[in-house]
Amino acid sequence: MTRIGPERAADLIEPLTELVARAGAAVLAVDRRTMSSGEKADGSPVTAADLAADRVIAEGLARLLPEVPSLSEERSHLAKLPTGGSFFLIDPLDGTKEFLAGRDEFTVNLALLTDGMPLLGIIGAPALGLIWRGLVGRGAERLTMSGAGGTTPIHTRPMPSPGKPWIAAVSRSHGDIRTEAFIDGRPGAVRQIEGSAIKFCRVAEGGADIYPRLSSTREWDVAAGHAIVTAAGGKVTDSTGAALRFGAEKDFTVPEFIAWGDPEAADEHLSPQGRGRMSS
Repeated sequence: MTRIGPERAADLIEPLTELVARAGAAVLAVDRRTMSSGEKADGSPVTAADLAADRVIAEGLARLLPEVPSLSEERSHLAKLPTGGSFFLIDPLDGTKEFLAGRDEFTVNLALLTDGMPLLGIIGAPALGLIWRGLVGRGAERLTMSGAGGTTPIHTRPMPSPGKPWIAAVSRSHGDIRTEAFIDGRPGAVRQIEGSAIKFCRVAEGGADIYPRLSSTREWDVAAGHAIVTAAGGKVTDSTGAALRFGAEKDFTVPEFIAWGDPEAADEHLSPQGRGRMSS
């Protein structure tokens, strides 16, 4: 069992970022018009691009850290629950529906977890030429894949003052009644619609106040964004304000989550009165 702490994770962030960039390049190299595609057992789409990115990451992690288990969406049927220590969670192509629709809102997500909590997260948006990354306790940043724009530190923003509208990052493809009711509980909230894990990045860089999803998803969809938002000064909880735990459920399900730009907002808006407003 290998346990990776913040010091070693800091040494890994550059080679892992390069790996995410190479996986993004593999996605862009696939011609969406002629590629093969199909459905997984749960009905979600899978394409040649998903598989190409997964191969790049699997081979790269095997060379870089062969002693650390990696759990990928595309190989989830082979995955076993980690018994402790550190492990990787990977979504080689998050936002496959956006990719198939010809939009640019798809990402490559890679997270390193230790003791069931995301420690390091990297999200690459190859069609946008951007990468967001964060190491909990060390900060977060956005960089361009070309390198021309340099690296920019990012930070979440304080919750809106009374009378100011909240900006809520919401999914283009996955709406649900509970999430809509939660957003409606913030009068005048502005919905910022985007695909994939980019929504976490908008919260992390201060472009949105909150990203709620009060319906189930999978750990590989959440872990990298969780690390980046936390590293940028935010917080990710369930609807009661409790922390999420990873690597404990057989099917790697996350029943719900809320990414908060301002941690104090979670404490204030998930008070007993706030929870009542959310469930109404």
